[in-house]
Amino acid sequence: MNFPILSTLIFLPLLSSLFIFLSRDKKNNFSSIYISLFSSIATFLLSLFLWYSLDVNTADFQFVEDKSWINDFIKFKLGVDGISILFIVLTTFITPICIISCINSVKERVKEFLIAILVLETFMIGVFCSLDLVIFYLFFEGGLIPMFLIIGVWGGSRKVYSAFKFFLFTLLGSVLMLVGIIVIYWLTGTTDITQIYEIQIPEEYQNLLWLAFLSSFAVKMPMWPVHTWLPDAHVEAPTAGSVILAAILLKMAGYGFLRFSIPMFPLASEFFTPLIYSLSIIAIIYTSLVALMQEDMKKLIAYSSVAHMGYVTLGIFTLTKQGIEGSIYQMISHGLISAALFLCVGVLYDRLNSRLISTYGGLVNYLPKYSFLFLVFALAALGLPGTTGFLGEFLILTGTFQKSYLAAMLATVGVVLGAAYMLWLTKRLIFGVTKNSSIETLSDINKSEIIMLGTLAFFVIFFGFYPAPLMDTFNVSVNSLIDNYQLALNGR
Repeated sequence: MNFPILSTLIFLPLLSSLFIFLSRDKKNNFSSIYISLFSSIATFLLSLFLWYSLDVNTADFQFVEDKSWINDFIKFKLGVDGISILFIVLTTFITPICIISCINSVKERVKEFLIAILVLETFMIGVFCSLDLVIFYLFFEGGLIPMFLIIGVWGGSRKVYSAFKFFLFTLLGSVLMLVGIIVIYWLTGTTDITQIYEIQIPEEYQNLLWLAFLSSFAVKMPMWPVHTWLPDAHVEAPTAGSVILAAILLKMAGYGFLRFSIPMFPLASEFFTPLIYSLSIIAIIYTSLVALMQEDMKKLIAYSSVAHMGYVTLGIFTLTKQGIEGSIYQMISHGLISAALFLCVGVLYDRLNSRLISTYGGLVNYLPKYSFLFLVFALAALGLPGTTGFLGEFLILTGTFQKSYLAAMLATVGVVLGAAYMLWLTKRLIFGVTKNSSIETLSDINKSEIIMLGTLAFFVIFFGFYPAPLMDTFNVSVNSLIDNYQLALNGR
């Protein structure tokens, strides 16, 4: 295919944001909303075409675009495989939902907000398409700017503090990765990812370079103990910001481990596996216990995200087929479920301007449609069989049992704690006693909210019962990743 489909996919949202910027839409924002919604849906359909056209029987990168950018030093090289395509589709699927959600939740500077969302979409898609380290870094860090503005301009009462905390944590964490990229160029003479795979980094440099990349991915994930920025960012961010942050931005780090840490530094990945196991288990248990104590719904879901990402890192570094496939599936699943839960919180916040669990109670008596959908997502979050939340955790624990009984047993404790805090939240929010008379006057979810939550619920259940479309997509790529890892270990 000669058509530059990946470049089109990346820059279509950016072009749409330019149209919105030039539009004279000051009163009702209809033009801005329609342009952004149309372009985001078009981008989603294009990503579905890309997925449909992908040959899942090969692990090679496809739809490759390779153009010289800076004197052949840096190439604008793009490509996708069975792993990256799913994250691209997830990104383009979540973005229209975020745009629909802002109709109810964003009241000021809607035009600028939509521009920030579309620019952020460009950076996120670029991360999953990049086949050059420098291009990856530019997209990876470029997303900080629109997200910083989304939190800092449209956030809550502590928005400035949370925005700067998010920006500084993630930026400082990535400085060492930039140094690592420079060292890789010095060692290999290229920043082309496919060429670096073939050259193989010398063993004496792998540990330090692995730690350099970890410094960035650990913060972005986020892993314990550099997770403290996430609850603050979620609490202060508007609903759409929280959805993108949980559904997409956190997955960039997991993708980075799969694309860089394991294939480029296989010996270091094996050496540091006990460290990742320890940090992951602490994150799973500690943040689950913290989630049990929360009174703010957004903070509870934010801490649960840290716990779920702990399972992802645990599964990735089992370096087994089940563990890695479970981690990828878990990231896709968490992208759907966490997006839905933050949207559910946003629905209530738009009506009563409160995120405190104590404000609500007995919602099933007055908001039955909302209560049903919330229950679906809560059960999916705790890993109920028949939802996407089950299979990812099951595969991760299966892979972990193959490598460490102790790690698997401790991680299983997190499953119990996850059920505890989600059921405890559901009991107080949906059932329980109605203590606030204002709840009796609330209206149930409207059409736009039904579209958002209903669509997410459908895919959470559909892929829970029928995961084959996802599993078949990344199966060959995961096999290739593991085979190359084993070859590197055997040839050291």
